[in-house]
Amino acid sequence: MPTDEADAKSFVFCDEFEAGFGWKAKEKLRRTSHALLSRGEIWIFDPVLWEPALERARELGEPAGVVQLLDRHKRDAAEVAAALGVPHYTAPDELPTSPVEVVPLVDSRFWKEVAAWLPEIQALVVADALGTVGYFRAKGEPIGVHPLLRLRPPKALGRLEPRHILCGHGAGVHGEEAPAALREALGTARRRLPRALLSTFR
Repeated sequence: MPTDEADAKSFVFCDEFEAGFGWKAKEKLRRTSHALLSRGEIWIFDPVLWEPALERARELGEPAGVVQLLDRHKRDAAEVAAALGVPHYTAPDELPTSPVEVVPLVDSRFWKEVAAWLPEIQALVVADALGTVGYFRAKGEPIGVHPLLRLRPPKALGRLEPRHILCGHGAGVHGEEAPAALREALGTARRRLPRALLSTFR
């Protein structure tokens, strides 16, 4: 929790829309967390602990669960789940009876990642497979595939038509441009790999 004024200023709210919001750390990695309301339930994704965000989530509705979308992406998910008194799920195969559809993205010895699709609010939440910070994107891209996944981009996301793409690193993409941005990211991931690597190391 923030213990002084400096800590309180280390986060900022972002990705605000009628069904939820995000909060972003002011750091190079731009770790971003989200609280979303669907079917009367609040679901928290990949949270970094910030008490103002938890207070706001409680005001939005009844917390139902905390989801860690990437197995190694622990952040403060367990602590936040305990604080809210809800289950903590790590890269789950499914979340039955919930408003969250789990989309498998990567399943290897070193990397297991799923995305969360909330069809009622047309929101897609992705931990690391997509991002908007500079080291994810080739020049000119609104959103990019993780550099290590560009040779095998997460094509499972291609069937979705989100109005809100929420990332674990950086502010999301919203509105009518979101589906096109997703298609562009997936469709050009391989071809733009050299340009993306330049962005990563510049």
